[in-house]
Amino acid sequence: MKSDATTEMAFFVLLAKLGSLSATARELGITPPAVSKRLQLMEQRLGVRLLNRSTRRISLTGDGESYLQQARQILDDIRAMEESLASGSAEPRGLLRVNATLGFGRTVIAPLLSQFALRHPQLEVQLQLTDSPINLVEQAYDLGIRFGDLPDTRLSARKIMSNRRFLCASPAYLQAHGTPHTPDELAQHRCIVHRQNDDAYGIWRLSKGRATHTVKVRGTVASNDGDVVLGWALDGHGILLRSEWDLARYLDSGRLRVVLDDYALAPADLYAYYPSRHQLPAKVRAFINFLIQQLQPDAATAGKSGYTTILRYGNIMKE
Repeated sequence: MKSDATTEMAFFVLLAKLGSLSATARELGITPPAVSKRLQLMEQRLGVRLLNRSTRRISLTGDGESYLQQARQILDDIRAMEESLASGSAEPRGLLRVNATLGFGRTVIAPLLSQFALRHPQLEVQLQLTDSPINLVEQAYDLGIRFGDLPDTRLSARKIMSNRRFLCASPAYLQAHGTPHTPDELAQHRCIVHRQNDDAYGIWRLSKGRATHTVKVRGTVASNDGDVVLGWALDGHGILLRSEWDLARYLDSGRLRVVLDDYALAPADLYAYYPSRHQLPAKVRAFINFLIQQLQPDAATAGKSGYTTILRYGNIMKE
């Protein structure tokens, strides 16, 4: 196989994914006419038309669909071969592409990824932060770091850290409006709703023993940003559902108080997700192990009550 054949395949896969000559040009750092010329030369060499082009959009021809499918498979096989060879080396190397959530990725994963890269100078890292999970397989990311359930059945996962959820409110709000003692009482309170991904809007599920209570809550403020809703809870706007990681320092200081603490909510454990492979690349395995080492409790904190484990990492978030 000619060395430039893989470059052509990677170019066409990118073009098909972005669906636009101009977007492909921006991604590659070249001009749209250069992209059009490169595609034209490919079609001339292959003797087939790969794309139908119009002024606004492009679409794959039948030959283009066939070429795309086979090109993806060949590139995946090459990547798997290279990773298999690299995994025999004790030193992580090559390109590590990571996706994470906006807030947690910026305040925690980015500093940890910086430390990891400094330890392994032969490694190149890319970090993309997005609100919603992305398709790791189609966009060729090595792993995604997310709170909650597996977003794609084609992925494997490894738990990085346990992370409970709580209902909480400020002392000022509880003093003014009272403290709920049963889930049904939440309907009489102002609740702060975090509009997150595709979660059902304003539906909270609390469990006690074998019983599960589903409550439709309402309030005067809502946002899709976790930091915003946390700030509103601190300001006394109402009762908020958030994870232990976000709440720990405020619960410890008393600025927020847990309500209905004898009821449990679905956890928001932290996972590293990665495309299912028989042999995990050394760079991915090493970074996952590094995250677990940094974020899981040690012997000094394991088993202690309260929020000691989470507070141990609070300095990362305050930076």
